[in-house]
Amino acid sequence: MITLRPHLDRGHSQYDWLDSRFSFSFADYYDPDQMGFSTLRVINEDHIRPGGSFDMHPHRDMEILTYIIKGELLHQDSLGHRETIRSGELQRITAGRGIFHSESNPSDEEVHLLQIWIFPREHGLDPSYETMHFPAVPPKGLQLLASADGRDGSATMQQDAALFHATVNAGETLSYSVTSGRRVWLQLIRGSLKVNGTALGAGDGAAISDEETLLFAASEDARFLLFNL
Repeated sequence: MITLRPHLDRGHSQYDWLDSRFSFSFADYYDPDQMGFSTLRVINEDHIRPGGSFDMHPHRDMEILTYIIKGELLHQDSLGHRETIRSGELQRITAGRGIFHSESNPSDEEVHLLQIWIFPREHGLDPSYETMHFPAVPPKGLQLLASADGRDGSATMQQDAALFHATVNAGETLSYSVTSGRRVWLQLIRGSLKVNGTALGAGDGAAISDEETLLFAASEDARFLLFNL
């Protein structure tokens, strides 16, 4: 079963420095039918203008993944980290017992990112942080970004889940096998794609369950994230 989450149906928040779309309920946007999917709680698509910033704020008991699509983001936190993450890179924060951090755009171009929250396997973990460096121009096919065991050079998150980045060129296909009992969320970043015949456009998401094999067919160059949950 594939349930489409159209991009224009997402929650929306706009300020002079920030434009955000919320796949699930977040901040002032609340929809009781959109509270997450499996252990996936948040997917926010943010455009942060030059000089814009989220000031220092707390998190607790959540796995927070930030994937930079374009531009640069300066991260600072209460563990003493200060780092600029760039296009194609993934930041993982285990908030655990508690962490404070800030995020800002120090450059003269807009930064485009996806911020993702996943429930951890347990509460009260030690807070931790890592940044994984992936190619700014992703390779074709599936690339593992984060996993429960940190395999294949991926970030290590505290949940039985895996996050992949994928690209499919126009006119090409890609298949993915789903283990019985697992669920998949797909978030299309750009392009046009059909998943087992269901069409998605840029910004669309899809909740997928009870599908043994997924066939992705691109009508134009497509880039997306795939969550195995």
